Amino acid sequence: MEFLKVDSIDTAREKLFASANGWMAAQEIVPLAEALERILAEDIVVCEHVPTFRRSTVDGYAVCAADTAAAGEGIPVFLTVKGQVEMGQPAAFVLTSGICAEVATGGMLPDGADAVMMVEYAEPFGADGIALYTSVSHGEHVVQIGEDVKAGELLLPRGKCIQAQDIGAMAAAGIVRVPVYRRPRLSVLSTGDELIAPEQSPTLGQIRDVNTNALTALAQKIGFEIVHTALVADDAERLEQAIRAAMEKGDIVAVSGGSSRGKKDVTRIVFDRVASPGVYTHGLAVRPGKPTILGHDAQSETLLIGLPGHPVAAMMMFELLLGWLWRSLTGSSPHPAIPAQLACNVAAAPGKLNCWPAKLMWTGDSYLAEPIFGKSGLITVLTKADGYFTLNRESEGLTAGQRVLIHLF
Repeated sequence: MEFLKVDSIDTAREKLFASANGWMAAQEIVPLAEALERILAEDIVVCEHVPTFRRSTVDGYAVCAADTAAAGEGIPVFLTVKGQVEMGQPAAFVLTSGICAEVATGGMLPDGADAVMMVEYAEPFGADGIALYTSVSHGEHVVQIGEDVKAGELLLPRGKCIQAQDIGAMAAAGIVRVPVYRRPRLSVLSTGDELIAPEQSPTLGQIRDVNTNALTALAQKIGFEIVHTALVADDAERLEQAIRAAMEKGDIVAVSGGSSRGKKDVTRIVFDRVASPGVYTHGLAVRPGKPTILGHDAQSETLLIGLPGHPVAAMMMFELLLGWLWRSLTGSSPHPAIPAQLACNVAAAPGKLNCWPAKLMWTGDSYLAEPIFGKSGLITVLTKADGYFTLNRESEGLTAGQRVLIHLF
């Protein structure tokens, strides 16, 4: 494939999805305690009502609401206390008119009771009586059977990223084994003779490796499992050895750098050596990120992606391609997008999807989006941004005040 026969982002995504669909989104069952931030692989439907009994939401007295209708601060209503409902135990008696029972928050209501009087509005009277100084309505301070969720109802949909509250909801329904999508196993290789590890001190001509840490952090945030990372010199043989080793460890190999047209940019050549059918995209109509490479090895079921060496371009393309792929395969929701007005004019490169990092500023009633200008080799371009907006291939630019959607990082 000749370089610069670029694909649109939509065409590249179609090819990427076709090469991953059917094998990458495998499922597994995990214990409830390990399900946080995982993506549900199936709808969760409950088999029983939650709760399974009527319970009080306050400390007080289970009553028949009609018995309290005439109660007031100056003219109380008097009821007989039949007993107390023990916490965690069924109510062993039935209430009739004129009778009430002491109940704590979360306790079961006896049959015949349809409301709870808060203890603050009740006063003991005599040996077994109670004076009530306000009225309650039917169902007041009561959680009904199935009020949280009814048997047969959808509790959580497929594709939901499980949050702490979802863990609680599944626990309430007795669901302790959760079907989730297996995290794709990712290797990240950063190439460049000039790269050194972050803990080392660079000499003139050397730079600390940014992309390995940035890309692995982004991948983990998306939901990938990092199985291997390495720094690789600009040498075709060494890169081939590193990619072959990485292909044995996981589902995706992401190579940062070496994707352009320089004499040391050999990622595409190596991808075609190690994979069949090999490279199907080399070059995207996207700015930044034009020299991105996509490929696939059918035998090992491994995706190969060559990312630009510049950190901004590498991270943007990882999100726009692999982040998009994972959400598409699992049916999970994209990142939130916030409408905002542009703070200044921005130019566009005709024929390309333009991606602009931007900072959001609240003006009191709406958001203002301030584009972050800077070279794609500067990682602080992204640290200053809250998200990004895009300009389509037909756009010649936008003017200050125009509306954009900011996709949050």
